[in-house]
Amino acid sequence: MYPRVKSLVVAMVCALLSAGCATTQATPDPADESGPTPLTASAALGSFGTIDYCSMLDVPKVAAGAVAVPTFENCQADLGWRTILVGPLAFDSDPNIKPYDYAGPVPDGVSVQQSMFNDHTACTRAIIFADGNRLDVSVTDSGPADQAGRCETADATVGSVLAAITAGKVTRLTFPERSWGAVAPCVLLDNHDLDVPAGPGSKPAAGLSGHSCIRGNVGFKLTVDTAGTNGPVETLGGREARIRVAGAFCMVDSTQPAPGLPGRRELAEISVVDTAGTAGDATCAQARTAATSILSRLPKA
Repeated sequence: MYPRVKSLVVAMVCALLSAGCATTQATPDPADESGPTPLTASAALGSFGTIDYCSMLDVPKVAAGAVAVPTFENCQADLGWRTILVGPLAFDSDPNIKPYDYAGPVPDGVSVQQSMFNDHTACTRAIIFADGNRLDVSVTDSGPADQAGRCETADATVGSVLAAITAGKVTRLTFPERSWGAVAPCVLLDNHDLDVPAGPGSKPAAGLSGHSCIRGNVGFKLTVDTAGTNGPVETLGGREARIRVAGAFCMVDSTQPAPGLPGRRELAEISVVDTAGTAGDATCAQARTAATSILSRLPKA
């Protein structure tokens, strides 16, 4: 009898297991549940150092006839007295930025806000990503007071930027040999020649895009010149340079032909701030010292 009993037991166990398998469902793995992913600036824009900001501006749609120029940190489009800027990127908190009811579609995790700074001559929007980084969009002009028109263009620009991002149309800048776009500014500030102008114990800190750096009292930025430089010419670090005072800053500007951008010039802007609030001869002497060190080590086109 034993073999028969054994066979019955095995059959009962198999029946129970079969029934259990037929009626039990696996618990869903939360990791398998997909949903919207909040969009970060790095996911939207890629490497910050090589963004072609002009690839996000649909000029024919936003400002037909405008001339757009890509720089290292933004895109500038000029149409008559009106200027549209896409960029730069920023992370710092700005008390002028306030909530704004943007009417267009936005990706998950992204918000569009407005800046109240200088709102008599400019309309500024901030596209804020899920990681807290923001992309500024501004429209300024020197013509008639037309804030409604400026803001209409600013909102159209925001729509152009978000459409390019969601469609994966953001492209990259390439920097030809000896272009200042390939220079790491903080490397040039990490030099004992700048110990005095920058201040004791100061260390270089790179800007978000990688084309600017601050070390204590000294700032250094590399970009494409869109405004032209003015002022008396001096020779500093083996290059022509111009000195100007802007409030608490003494600025030194120097340019070279922009490789890959015919008719344009790259701009090196060096600044020293007077912590007392007003720049003067002493501040400009420090700016000359800093510029002599920095400009002598920049590649020549």
